[in-house]
Amino acid sequence: MQFTELRNVSPEILKATAAMGFTEMTEIQQKAIPLMLAGHDMIAKAPTGTGKTVAFGIPILQRVDPALLKPQAVILSPTRELAQQIAQDLADLAQFLPAIRVVCVYGGAGMDKQQRQLKAGCQVVVATPGRLMDHYRHKAIDVSHVTTVVLDEADEMLNMGFYKDVRHIIDLMKNRQSLSMFSATISREVLDIGWLYQKNAAEVSVQPIEDSSPRIDQYKLLTTGRDKLADLAQLIISKGYRRVMVFCNTKYNTGMLANQLARHNFNVDCLHGDLSQAERNRIMGRFKAGEIAVLIATDVAARGIDVSDVDAVINYDVPEENEHYTHRIGRTGRAKKEGESYLFYTKEEQKRVDTLLRLTRNTEECKAVHFDFNHEHLIVEEPEKGDRFQIKSYF
Repeated sequence: MQFTELRNVSPEILKATAAMGFTEMTEIQQKAIPLMLAGHDMIAKAPTGTGKTVAFGIPILQRVDPALLKPQAVILSPTRELAQQIAQDLADLAQFLPAIRVVCVYGGAGMDKQQRQLKAGCQVVVATPGRLMDHYRHKAIDVSHVTTVVLDEADEMLNMGFYKDVRHIIDLMKNRQSLSMFSATISREVLDIGWLYQKNAAEVSVQPIEDSSPRIDQYKLLTTGRDKLADLAQLIISKGYRRVMVFCNTKYNTGMLANQLARHNFNVDCLHGDLSQAERNRIMGRFKAGEIAVLIATDVAARGIDVSDVDAVINYDVPEENEHYTHRIGRTGRAKKEGESYLFYTKEEQKRVDTLLRLTRNTEECKAVHFDFNHEHLIVEEPEKGDRFQIKSYF
């Protein structure tokens, strides 16, 4: 279904979707947009990278009153990075609606600037729960006109300890007409919020298959501590990647690896939790603009990053948590584009990797690769019969 086939959506919003390069709707968009336009409560389960922001963004922008400069919709996000990305996407959707303003509030940044933005007036607020409560306590935000509430990445947000804050925020919005939750998994906490606050909620589920799932070719590469850096450098060079995300488990490793690659003339920078918000914004801006080819990040720092044309994700360190693997590789293959992921591991980590892939249901999808004798070409190992392998060049 094409965006142009949507009924009861303004020409300005449809023009914006075209300007953003969107023509055909994803499954979650086809299912969720009509329900939200009709004002239904909704629980939507959908994999990452399937277009959830546009799915709730279009109905929100369509339903707000541009003439009323009071918050009418609130979107809650678990992290500041995701909140910023949502706000940017909504601003893009509203690019031909100059009267609509979107304000993003999150921790780790000064309150004063955010308070000035709220005071200037807006129709949509994107926020992390803690910072929204801060502004409410300082009487900087008026929620009396809020009719639409969306919880994005609801499972992640509620599992991060925001359960009480989220409940309190929902309780504050006395004129709320609809509550929608978008989540990769439906946890007990998500169900509890639904039971407490939703009425006859419509349930939407999108399975991670075909066009709805990220198109990611997964590979694992057996290496050693001595060869790991060389393997990483050669992989990036031989594949000609122009935008790559590399994941490490610690902030120390991100800095060390970034310095090592910089000494080999890679255009690289790193992202971790100790950086100021301004510094993180600057680095992400350069990465999105193509000024940084290799971005090295920890799991916490990378949450909410949504760059549609990341060529590959490389797990330089084996993830410590199984779900981190799914979140990491989901940074590529977004917006119906193809992507690749690599998992580096040593012989000592073989059992951990086997368990990781089995529990994340990626055992069959993740193929083994190695470099040829001259370390120039990447070879895919494909079991044929018994212990024999059919070797073929990856190019």
